[in-house]
Amino acid sequence: MADQPKDTNKISDMSRRKFLKNSGLVAGGLVGGSLLGGILTNQLQKKPTTNHTTVSGGLQEARVFINRAEDFDILSAATERIFPKDDLGPGAIELGVPYFIDKQLAGEWGMNAKEYMKGPFITDIQAAGNHNNKRNQDSQGPNAETQVPTPTPRYQSILNRSEIFTLGLRKIDQVAQKDFGARFVDLDPDKQDEVLRLFEQDKVEMKGVGSSNFFYLLLQTTIEGAYADPVYGGNKDMMGWKMKDYPGPRASYLDKIEEKEFIKMEPVSLRNYQGH
Repeated sequence: MADQPKDTNKISDMSRRKFLKNSGLVAGGLVGGSLLGGILTNQLQKKPTTNHTTVSGGLQEARVFINRAEDFDILSAATERIFPKDDLGPGAIELGVPYFIDKQLAGEWGMNAKEYMKGPFITDIQAAGNHNNKRNQDSQGPNAETQVPTPTPRYQSILNRSEIFTLGLRKIDQVAQKDFGARFVDLDPDKQDEVLRLFEQDKVEMKGVGSSNFFYLLLQTTIEGAYADPVYGGNKDMMGWKMKDYPGPRASYLDKIEEKEFIKMEPVSLRNYQGH
């Protein structure tokens, strides 16, 4: 019995269909970025290496909120006077504190996204007290021995923190030029301290917020920028931690807990747990 002839048209149609199917998958992977496309293309090309240290450092030193270079220069000079460089270690500028503050002002904290920002507000700034300095909450609440009247710890300004910083930084420069005839960044360190002291003592009039309130915000964020995890934009190269021999966030100390002597450990950042 003779062999049956092969259906060449059918075979050709199946081959064509298989080719189109496979081609479509690869094309879909390349265009759409699908998992399959990624698997196929990853077999063909070498993954580029990335210097994460360089990338992180570049992103760390980039302004995201403060647009005017003059304002950023005032912020840098003011934080450096609060946390100056000395024999013990770097100052605020070298630690990247101004960039830390800039990033916080651009986020939820700076925009007061989680604070109740509806009125009425206390219009008398002195009566409102300074909620960033001392709340005296130990003598408040149902468990306090005596109930004493204290300034409310609720945020008491129609301005958010970003607006307070913008007004405050420009007011610093205005006071410097009025009292000393020069821009704040051009003053001697002693005169810069005098200007900041006026704000600390609430002797400068600001609209919508007390000048001491602004000063304590500046003080608070300067300290935070010097010692917070570098992932937040400050404490560059963990130099703030190195000054205090702080090892950074660690999952466990079980292998060190029995040691009798102080152990100096190289600090690690949250970035170490993120693969970059």
